[in-house]
Amino acid sequence: MPRKKKPQTLPELYAAKEETENELRKAKQKEKILQNQISKLTRNARTHRLCTRAGMLESFLPNPELMTDDEVMIVLKIAFHQPAMKPVLEKLAAESEAKKTLTE
Repeated sequence: MPRKKKPQTLPELYAAKEETENELRKAKQKEKILQNQISKLTRNARTHRLCTRAGMLESFLPNPELMTDDEVMIVLKIAFHQPAMKPVLEKLAAESEAKKTLTE
C-alpha cells in the first residue's frame, strides 16, 4: 500500500482530518454490524439448543401436548431430585468443562 503524502497546508490538514473521521465513522458502523451479527448468531444458537432439548424432553413424556407447564415442572423436579442424579450431573458438568477447556 503506497504511503500517503504528508499534508503540508491547512486545507490539506482539514481534508486529511475529514477523511480520517469518515474512516472512523465507517469502522464504527462496521463494528456495529458485526456486533449485531454476533448477537443474532448467539440468539439463533440458543433458540436451536432450547428447541432441541425441549424436543428431547417431550419424547419422554406421555402426551406432552396435554400437560401444562406446571405439570412438566413437577416431573422435572421429581426426576432431578433423585439421589442418583446429583453425581451424574456433576460428572457431566465436569466433562463438559474439560471439553470446553480443550477447545479454547
